[in-house]
Amino acid sequence: MLVRGLCLAAVLSSFVPPPPAPLLVSAATSLTDALEEIGRDYAASGGGTVRFNFAASNVLARQIVSGAPADVFISADEAQMAVVQKAGAVAPGSRLDVVSNQLVVAALAGRAEFVAARFAEAPPEIRRLALGDPAAVPAGVYARQYLEARGLWKAYEARIVPAGNVRAALVALENGAADAAIVYATDMTIARGAVVAFAIPPNQGPRIVYPAAILTTTSNQSEAKRFLAFVAGSRAAEVFRRYRFLPIPRNERR
Repeated sequence: MLVRGLCLAAVLSSFVPPPPAPLLVSAATSLTDALEEIGRDYAASGGGTVRFNFAASNVLARQIVSGAPADVFISADEAQMAVVQKAGAVAPGSRLDVVSNQLVVAALAGRAEFVAARFAEAPPEIRRLALGDPAAVPAGVYARQYLEARGLWKAYEARIVPAGNVRAALVALENGAADAAIVYATDMTIARGAVVAFAIPPNQGPRIVYPAAILTTTSNQSEAKRFLAFVAGSRAAEVFRRYRFLPIPRNERR
């Protein structure tokens, strides 16, 4: 019996539990660079492995509602989060607002001064304007709201080059498929040849919010909670700041 007990103890002491399954986070394309760095920081600080599924928020919302596996959803707007919430896929009480952003009008370096000076006139030289699909992609919805508020939507509507996500709009500009683009300020950190013609002041543009929530499909709610707490913490805030995201004022947070 003693021998058997010692053998059992040896087996138990050598047993190493398998590592937890990676956390799967579906997040808006514009968050790619910042969240990848935050994911590495999270793992380095003792958290688990995080894998990301980046796409336009409307695409991600559709995937989640259709049953695609995910633990956490971080949207680029409240409308797509509402789609997921209405479908009953958001864990009650788990939603929080993470960061904000700012729209900019971008152009190729040699054309930026002209675009900045003449954009409000919708001159014929700006033949094509790239932005996220204004019927679905949050960045495009925000861009349309800005143009409508400035009385420019009708002037530019026929010139719109709709893109599947905001970074595709930037690529369209850089490839010469558009003469200007409305993108996020954060996207300009990866721009190649494109520059900011002018930034749209937050008080002249729509309110931009990135909400996050744990999904009811998660099998690891505790890890999802830890990750969201990390994303909302000071270490992640510094990463977001370096990638030009804006903090949400405390009185506006959900």
